[in-house]
Amino acid sequence: MNIDLHCHSRASDGLLSPAALVGLAAARGVDVLALTDHDDLSGLEEAARAADEHGIRLINGVEISSVWRDELSVHVVGLGVSTDDVELCGGLERIRHSRAARAERMADSLAKAGIPGALEGALTYAGNASLLSRTHFARFLSDNGYARDTRSVFNHFLVPGKPGYVEHQWALLEDAVKWIRSSGGTAVLAHPGRYGLPRATMRELLGEFRDMGGEAVEVLSGSHSPEQFREFAMLAKEFGLTASRGSDFHGPGESRTELGALPLMPPGVTPVWQSW
Repeated sequence: MNIDLHCHSRASDGLLSPAALVGLAAARGVDVLALTDHDDLSGLEEAARAADEHGIRLINGVEISSVWRDELSVHVVGLGVSTDDVELCGGLERIRHSRAARAERMADSLAKAGIPGALEGALTYAGNASLLSRTHFARFLSDNGYARDTRSVFNHFLVPGKPGYVEHQWALLEDAVKWIRSSGGTAVLAHPGRYGLPRATMRELLGEFRDMGGEAVEVLSGSHSPEQFREFAMLAKEFGLTASRGSDFHGPGESRTELGALPLMPPGVTPVWQSW
């Protein structure tokens, strides 16, 4: 089966509506899809209706922005979460509220660098201030000629030491894991290869994540190289974590990997979906 357990719709920073995203997944032969919007569950109802129409199994998901050891931004994907769990929904609401405040500070920073109207411009892509992310600002900057494309934006803006960067305190990693588990979901460490950690520090992160109640790690990610596929397969086995597979698809032309286009899982790991 073709299983993709990490993608985004316009309910966060994706380009497509939840229904259009599911339709694209069906066209690409995806059998099981998890919609994992950033800190938001609002797209799942629409996605579920589209999944019924297309004969795809939809997994309720979310990607939570968190911080580990008070300094490293880490994302946790929740799979099989409940959309009405009080603890999870309350935690996500607090994160979205803080996103809106951060967006205003990002726009102020860009204005000081000679780029006016960034907040209003980013809102045209997000539609809601509580959903604003760096991706929405990147689209505004790219479309208005400040960078060649959204990827190259991050060479000049929105990163530490550059205009538009605002340090932000997300949820604690242990809280993100707790919220996911309280809703009946499985906590997955998202795209670990993106964090740029030395091997020893990565082992510490995986060990602490497991001890907090984390159960899986993204072995196959659109952010990973083939060498990292093998590396995280070995680490998943070593730490007793199941292995997940997700493209982290945001939209045509913006993602390194298309929906459902990742290779097969490396041998020797236990897929996160095996218990389903």
